[in-house]
Amino acid sequence: MSIKRQETRDKKQETRNIKWFLNKIPPVYVAIVFLFLYAPMLVMVVFSFNGQNSTAIMDWSLSTRWYVEFFNNRELIDAVINTLVLALSASAIATVIGTAAAVALDAWKKNLTRGAIMAVTDIPMMAPDIVTGISMMLLFVFLGALLGRQDIQGFPTLLIAHVTFCLPYVILSVLPRLRQTDRHLSEAAQDLGCTPFQAFIKVVLPNAFSAILTGALMAFTLSLDDFVISHFTKGVGFNTLPMVIYNATKKPVRPTIFALSTLIFVGIFVLLLLINAAQAKSDKKHQGAKK
Repeated sequence: MSIKRQETRDKKQETRNIKWFLNKIPPVYVAIVFLFLYAPMLVMVVFSFNGQNSTAIMDWSLSTRWYVEFFNNRELIDAVINTLVLALSASAIATVIGTAAAVALDAWKKNLTRGAIMAVTDIPMMAPDIVTGISMMLLFVFLGALLGRQDIQGFPTLLIAHVTFCLPYVILSVLPRLRQTDRHLSEAAQDLGCTPFQAFIKVVLPNAFSAILTGALMAFTLSLDDFVISHFTKGVGFNTLPMVIYNATKKPVRPTIFALSTLIFVGIFVLLLLINAAQAKSDKKHQGAKK
């Protein structure tokens, strides 16, 4: 009996040790994330208020001179405008096409064909950026030779390239939510007098709105910071922000880049908070509707 009791105590102690270890994992993980991801960003934010022209020595007489210099730098402002126009256009087109593709794939009844289409759709997401960039550059050069134009690369080719690699992320964001949506809701709406299109707009689309918004945000952020594919598909005279920042690193980096990066980081961070709040509200509403 004493041996069995001892074995029972040992098992309970082992269970307590495992639970203690598992409880310690989340804080350690969060500490690692903050150390390797957010600590460099914090340093960047601090140095954006540096009072002197140095990226290594901090002058604690905090100054906004680098933010003023950024807004007076025409090259950086033009690059920001080009990047925002490209990212907004690419994310909007990718969201519309990706949502339509997700709806079609959700309604597809042949699993084998749907699996093949999904595999083809995932290729731009799985392929290395340099492979995608070179292949698209060769395609555009070939089209330019067919049309007899040497200057075919520019904003249109960049837009096509960005829409191409953003599409899979929108589809993978919207498709799971469509599969979770009760199919009988659309049928009930049609029984009440809606056309199939009206039922989609009034029933299916609101239920999938948070997923569509998430896909659009993901497409926007991917397009915003892409460098490799843009480098191979851009034309002369059209530069995006990652290209300008890359060119700036070939010479001593000025704190102006820190100010610009800080503004981008804060903007994306606020946007993520708003999207997460909207998604949490939508999920809560969706769960309440299911109950």
